[in-house]
Formats: sequence, C-alpha cells, structure tokens
Amino acid sequence: METYSFLREFADSWALLALTLIFIGVVIWAFRPGSRPVHDEAAMQIFRNETKPAGEAGRGVDRAPASSQKEA
Repeated sequence: METYSFLREFADSWALLALTLIFIGVVIWAFRPGSRPVHDEAAMQIFRNETKPAGEAGRGVDRAPASSQKEA
C-alpha cells in the first residue's frame, strides 16, 4: 500500500473518529455542572478593580513621581 493511500484512509476513518471524540469530550468538560463558578470568576476578572484603581504597581507602569518630571 502506498503511503499516501494509507494516510488518506487513516484520516478518513480513525483520525476523524478520534477528533470527533476529542471535540465531544471538550464540550462535555466545558459544560460540566461544577464548572460554573470557574467560568463566572473568569468572566468577572475584567471588573476586579472597578471600585478603585489598581495603582501604579498593578498596571506595570514604572514612572517617576509627577514632581520630579516637572523639574526637567
């Protein structure tokens, strides 16, 4: 059997079946009953610092204070 024919036959049958089972497994894992708190926490992360600013250290900004910038 030629290599191309073998790989084509494999992709048409077993690889398709394996990828379908992986897809179904991922969907079941994502929608499992215990995952709701995890998904809710991930959805709310963008609003974590909504009530107050994160501060200079939280944003990764390295700047000198405003008073030293005016001297230059």
